[in-house]
Amino acid sequence: MSSLAALYRYPLKSARGQSLPQSAVDGLGLVGDRRWMLVDAQRGRFLSQRADPRLGQLGTQIDADGGLHLSADGYPDLYVPVPVAGELRGVTLWNDSFRVPDAGEAAAGWVSDFMGKPVRLVYVPADRARTVSSGYGEGGDKVAFADGFPLLLIGQGSLDDLSARVGRTLEMARFRPNLVVQGSAAFAEDGWKRIRIGGLDFRVLKPCARCILTTLDPQTGERSPDREPLATLKRYREQDGHAMFGQNLVCDGTGVLEVGMPITVLE
Repeated sequence: MSSLAALYRYPLKSARGQSLPQSAVDGLGLVGDRRWMLVDAQRGRFLSQRADPRLGQLGTQIDADGGLHLSADGYPDLYVPVPVAGELRGVTLWNDSFRVPDAGEAAAGWVSDFMGKPVRLVYVPADRARTVSSGYGEGGDKVAFADGFPLLLIGQGSLDDLSARVGRTLEMARFRPNLVVQGSAAFAEDGWKRIRIGGLDFRVLKPCARCILTTLDPQTGERSPDREPLATLKRYREQDGHAMFGQNLVCDGTGVLEVGMPITVLE
């Protein structure tokens, strides 16, 4: 039987994530996942490792109140509480433009120094979350600062298959999933429409199109000179011009996920 092998949360978009033994789930995915984001100070455009690989060297933790702890080599640790009042900043994330609370000057100074350019730290409360990518899901499906969907699932068997084709063991961290499944065949998740993990039901919305970020070493931020694993993915996992790896999900309801929970394919 398939089961949940790992849970990952990414408090700050494109920064280092956290491996969790269990996590609460709300209407935006894993509680605390990608509720914070860095944006260009002048234009409000989001930052990611695609153009700013230094983000991957930024450590993050989140507390029970949603506050963000930032850490990096050579920098004092910084705690940023959830903004409760103050300036709303206009931000752009792909094709979405919206307004969210700014975390203030102290946070902006710390992250600007770390990134080497003027940036701002912003937070998305539930009432300012976006709707999932157009044409997918249902009207009430929301997402925080993830690219388009609140949850990403990858099968361990799928990663093992890709590693064998590339010729070296690949880290799951390259692909930044929230949920990792064990006990299923390679790419079995491609055929799933609805699944149940523990007592929670999930809808599988679409495959995840992968980008240059997968070629970054998650520990060093260095780019693979051979453009792997993206080059191999494009050879055998291309669909509509994109290399697909993993499945985007939404959860119907709220509850708790725990590593080891059984996974049932409902449809």
